Amino acid sequence: MKTLYVKFVVITIGIMVLSSVLAFIISNTYYQQKLKPYNDQKITKIAQSIATYTNEHPNVNLKEYLENISSIGYQIYLIDPVGEEVFFGTPFRDKNISVSIKELVLNGNIYHGILQFPQETFVTGFFANELKNTIGVPLIHNGKSYALFLRPDIKLLFSEMHFLIGWMIVIMIFLTIVLVLFNTKYLVKPISKLTRATKSLSNGDYNVELDITRHDELGDLSHSFLRMARKLEQMDDIRKEFISNISHDIQSPLSNIKGYVDLLENESIGLEERGQYVSIINNEIQRLSTLTKQLLLLASLDRNDDIMKKRTFNVGQQIKELVRNYQWLVSEKGIMLSYSLLDTEIIGDPSLLNTVWDNLLTNAIKYNKPDGSIEISIEQKRESMVVTFKDTGIGLNSTDIERIFDRFYRVDTARTRTIEGTGLGLSIVWTIVKMHDGHIHVNSKEKEGTTFIVELPLNI
Repeated sequence: MKTLYVKFVVITIGIMVLSSVLAFIISNTYYQQKLKPYNDQKITKIAQSIATYTNEHPNVNLKEYLENISSIGYQIYLIDPVGEEVFFGTPFRDKNISVSIKELVLNGNIYHGILQFPQETFVTGFFANELKNTIGVPLIHNGKSYALFLRPDIKLLFSEMHFLIGWMIVIMIFLTIVLVLFNTKYLVKPISKLTRATKSLSNGDYNVELDITRHDELGDLSHSFLRMARKLEQMDDIRKEFISNISHDIQSPLSNIKGYVDLLENESIGLEERGQYVSIINNEIQRLSTLTKQLLLLASLDRNDDIMKKRTFNVGQQIKELVRNYQWLVSEKGIMLSYSLLDTEIIGDPSLLNTVWDNLLTNAIKYNKPDGSIEISIEQKRESMVVTFKDTGIGLNSTDIERIFDRFYRVDTARTRTIEGTGLGLSIVWTIVKMHDGHIHVNSKEKEGTTFIVELPLNI
């Protein structure tokens, strides 16, 4: 984080410096274009009023009068035709001025030195203490011609203000840098916490703490990071549970198969008992086969390996065909099965959606009560269809409903101890429905039954 901290400080100070330079250039340009002509005219009027006063009052002591004028904030240069010159007030930093300019003013013309001061200068011309940066006017006193050059004495006018402004600028820059340092540390601190939290996550520690009381972008980022951490923790728990479940579900039938194969090696067992053992082994093999097929299907769905082969087909006809295939099992369990299946066409993958209906129907049969009932219906809306599977089975509690679509999750074994399953069927159903941009909902009450509601768009 030190690198980010330094970068932020350097960039901020760089922006301040660049802003100051640009502000100075803009201000200087404004002075050259607007203020300089205004100052030129203003000082020209002052110089002309001085010349008029001395001309109209020949008894006035010229040098004393100009000395008084300089004392109130002006720099004055006076020269006569023979070259006798006098300076009043603060000395000029640069006293060079061409002879032609002096003759120009002595001949009765006005010299606009402030307006003509070079515009290329990077320093604002108003502060240039040079004789060329003056206003020159002709002056007549007691019948004698003079050339009067005049400019404001900036140092005299702004002596106290000069130091005050200088100290203000120094203090402002110092305080700005200090505040930038503290403010940057305040901004970077939560990012440092996020970095430490990220390292904790990479080490498998999901119990991270962040400042989520902020109401800015960093607060939103902290909220999102904590949600991600909780999600990763859940995924890690699911992964561990997945490994545990799949290990158990594979090991259990393998152990049964090995045990019954060992029993078959005993030549003393009878044919009837041997046939029972073979039947159990076949059932366990079928269980393993079903598990591996479902795992392969889930893996394909997770990778989204272009598994969907979409086409238009009739969902109502598809479910009717499925019901006919399970009619013998429904009759064997004494279940009353009724359906209201509209001929509804949809664009989707018929094979994957048949897996959805097959899982929902077999669950309704397996978890139903003796002499129970199953109702299947299709309702068509404007842009979607709703397929409902309703049974009168054992039902689900609130915990089961929240986790029913988790992989390898099975309902309470005390209520389903006679039912074999992998715990993957409804997870497959949920994944396929989501792939078709649909939704699946569960309504259930314990000992009363369960209703699965699948809503799919007609044109995916």
